[in-house]
Amino acid sequence: MVDVIFKPVFCLQTIKTKKTLKKKKKIKNYKYSIEKSEKITYIIDTKYRRRYKLLIRFNVKNFLSFSEREDGKSEEFSMIAGKVRNKREHVYEDGKIKLLKFAAVYGANAAGKSNLVKALDFMRRIVVSGLPEGHTDNYCKVTAESKERESYFELEILLNEKYYAYGFEVILNQSQFISEWLVELTSDNKEKLIFSRDINKGIYELGGEVKAKGLKEKLNVYAEDIQEDGSVLFLSIMNQNKKTLYQQFEQAAIFQDVYMWIRNNLDMNYPDRPISDYSYMAETENVEEICRIISAFGTGITDFQMVEVPVEKVLGHLPKRIQENLLADIEKKTVEMKADIDVDGLGIIMRSYRDFFMLNIDKEENITCKTIKFSHGKKNILFELSEESDGTVRLLDLLEVLLSGKGKTYIIDELDRCLHPSLTYKFVETFLELASKKNIQLIVTTHESRLLDFDLLRRDEIWFVNKRKSGESDIYSLEEYNARFDQKIDKAYLEGRYGGVPVFNTVFPIREV
Repeated sequence: MVDVIFKPVFCLQTIKTKKTLKKKKKIKNYKYSIEKSEKITYIIDTKYRRRYKLLIRFNVKNFLSFSEREDGKSEEFSMIAGKVRNKREHVYEDGKIKLLKFAAVYGANAAGKSNLVKALDFMRRIVVSGLPEGHTDNYCKVTAESKERESYFELEILLNEKYYAYGFEVILNQSQFISEWLVELTSDNKEKLIFSRDINKGIYELGGEVKAKGLKEKLNVYAEDIQEDGSVLFLSIMNQNKKTLYQQFEQAAIFQDVYMWIRNNLDMNYPDRPISDYSYMAETENVEEICRIISAFGTGITDFQMVEVPVEKVLGHLPKRIQENLLADIEKKTVEMKADIDVDGLGIIMRSYRDFFMLNIDKEENITCKTIKFSHGKKNILFELSEESDGTVRLLDLLEVLLSGKGKTYIIDELDRCLHPSLTYKFVETFLELASKKNIQLIVTTHESRLLDFDLLRRDEIWFVNKRKSGESDIYSLEEYNARFDQKIDKAYLEGRYGGVPVFNTVFPIREV
């Protein structure tokens, strides 16, 4: 049986499914964002193999401030380790490839750091939900010709001990995909075709294991249905109501695995949205570890508890339309729960920036609601999330990255938002210590120059985004500069030696005397 995920359109985290070990029954968990969004979607999740799943490389062209390189190629961000020999514990290595677990991206305001995050998120949203609202204006506006040119997106990932490249080209102004491809990358720099589409010519091609007898015929049917349809992606179509196909043909799993990595493992986070849903705090076995980590970061929090609150308090936080949608969904899912003998209860997690609620509904339709409260020394005095500082809330969000045992690639825009510089440094240091033993990556944008320290980071873990005079953004690694390990890299960066810093003009004209 598949796990069901409840996910609002504008909320980027995915709720985890817990198992009730004693009863050996499942509690279906859903997530509802306390936002003024009326668009709600249900997504079906499936279990797949737990192996290393990591980002290798991302390429983008003609999107927001990213145009193209001087040689006409796409801008490239890479997690492939360079020639640096120190801090090998920061690197995943399988004998064929070396991949970084962390990267920090620097740049001046408006240089394009956040656009790199948006580009990754844009590609993810297209694959999962189709072309988003407002996409027609997202081409690079530096030149007039860009409006009619294709935009290019490609991800390279490590998945199930193999390497894959998936990408597509789309003319955003026309809402038309013009090509799509999925290939396996081999260690001898060759490509093994899995599928490709040239939509303008109405041509598609299958290759590799997906040409197995019986499977090829089925895939041909799906491909022919959208042969000249430039509004949809083949990868997306292959993950809509195809459960029977994947049960029948193991060779087809690559379509599902790539899609699931993009949807579930690429975890996008922005500074104006909650990073975590706090579901990890609801698992009692994590309490001691969470308290230890929180205390180590100097927040003053010594303990936390899940405390019952009236359901009416929860509903009072929601706009009327959202209340109606939520109650309707609860009723619908309660009926489904009663019909499923393997499900013991229904859980709904609701999170806004300053609120956290967890609703639980059993088969007798009894509803309980809990929120999280914190102790600062005295256990009899509890503080709500809304009473904690912005920095503490930010840190509590970030804890999910440290505690996660999932194979995720976290992308966090403005890591240092609301955090003291020392706290940002400590967080990255802690992550790097834990990441050496985990299947996890963290990519952040930041202004925090204290991280530019060779005692903390490798040279190839530091990236810069710089805006040309023409307005286009370039992205490049410190590895290109061969900076010495004894160099004060933060000082050199602030002096503008590597670009990616603001260039100021005189604010007030100086009058000649």
